[in-house]
Amino acid sequence: MRTLHGFVAIVMAALALAAIPARAEIRIIASPGGQVGPFLDLFEKVRQSGERVVIDGPCLSACTLVLSIVPSERICVTRRAIFGFHAARSVDRRGRLYAEPEASEAVLEAYPAPVRDWISRRGGLTSRLLLLRGRELAAMYRSCR
Repeated sequence: MRTLHGFVAIVMAALALAAIPARAEIRIIASPGGQVGPFLDLFEKVRQSGERVVIDGPCLSACTLVLSIVPSERICVTRRAIFGFHAARSVDRRGRLYAEPEASEAVLEAYPAPVRDWISRRGGLTSRLLLLRGRELAAMYRSCR
């Protein structure tokens, strides 16, 4: 009887744990970026959902907008995390790239202050890709556990 009671307690505990929803997360393992619109939509949905974002690899260009939209306490980074920043640009009808200085300024202002300051210390957003990783990134965002 004692063994059966212990077994029932274990089963009840397992059922109780199973009823607790797991904390959802979004894991970015390799994003080269792309069009800004879809990233804004995705990260706004993530912000509203309460999900955590794990940066576990390259998050380049438009992907870095996650830093502007999702609260920093819900973002964590692994040792493989890399953020890549550059100036905003568009493509004309002939397929030529051109700078978007107003958009670059707006994006820079939207980043959290530590990221904005890091970019500014490196000359700002230009056509050159700036990579934030390693110790510098770890000083700004918590490590994933």
